[in-house]
Amino acid sequence: MILLHKLNGDPFTLNAGHIETIEERPDTVITLINDRKYLVSEPMAEVMEKIIEYFEKIHININRISFDGDKE
Repeated sequence: MILLHKLNGDPFTLNAGHIETIEERPDTVITLINDRKYLVSEPMAEVMEKIIEYFEKIHININRISFDGDKE
């Protein structure tokens, strides 16, 4: 689970394993695999870092991907 904030500042946690897409339009929109959408105050890059940190914490070996889509 990752800690995020709604646009009004209220915190909530989201299951990072259920995220399908993250977009900036200009607010950050997270779409889950069930098509539910969340608007969050964090920029897309910060959400991606939280996801990477979460998976690293639970010891899943993932490739770190830069924000332009190229592998580091």
